[in-house]
Amino acid sequence: MEANEITEVLNRPISQELLARDVARLAYVAKDGTPRNVPIAFTWNGSEIVMCTTKNAPKLASLSENPAVALTIDTEVHPPRILLIRGRAELDFVDGIPDEYLRPTSSYEMTAEQRVEWEAEVRSLYHDGMVRIVVTPTWAKLIDFETTLPSAVEELVRRREERQRA
Repeated sequence: MEANEITEVLNRPISQELLARDVARLAYVAKDGTPRNVPIAFTWNGSEIVMCTTKNAPKLASLSENPAVALTIDTEVHPPRILLIRGRAELDFVDGIPDEYLRPTSSYEMTAEQRVEWEAEVRSLYHDGMVRIVVTPTWAKLIDFETTLPSAVEELVRRREERQRA
């Protein structure tokens, strides 16, 4: 997929709404060769998906060995809206807590007091730093079931139209 095609998909209004959400599902291949799919908080910075994790997270060894990943960001309403992204994970080991991890999110509402307590807990727990998992999209598809469909369903629609014309 060409960069301009990826940009076009990611700049659609529904894609932008999905990229403003808090949780994606990160799929990767574990060291034992089996698939993994984990929910993880993320931030979209306009060109990359950034996720943060602990330095001892098992997924880091897997991503170091095989950085190919797929992300799903979706809604829980009908019709579903789904943004599928593929890319390569780059691991960025950082001292301290990345800004992306501390950024307030839209779905995890906290009072000011809760926020102070949460941040103190985070700083205490991750005192030796974290890892930023950075994914630059190399492929993207938006499925909204109104203007875009999964490719297999698009094929069925095409076949039905051919049958109806015959």
